[in-house]
Amino acid sequence: MLYQLISLIGAAMILGAYAALQRGWLGLRDRSYHVLNFVGSALLTVVAIEDRRVGFIVLEGAWALLSIPGMVRPAKT
Repeated sequence: MLYQLISLIGAAMILGAYAALQRGWLGLRDRSYHVLNFVGSALLTVVAIEDRRVGFIVLEGAWALLSIPGMVRPAKT
């Protein structure tokens, strides 16, 4: 039950970031867009590890790692 809740929160964060990007509420250079993607995918990676789903571990782990540069990039001015 706990992992189901974690996975729903993670999915909502990723989908929320994507929806905000599509609506123009966030841009590709907004740190919050990348933070939502990182945290959401990190949560889904934890669930995938618990379930021993190798494909999802790779997918979500890579998604999280690919979000890091956008989080550490200097803020836009």
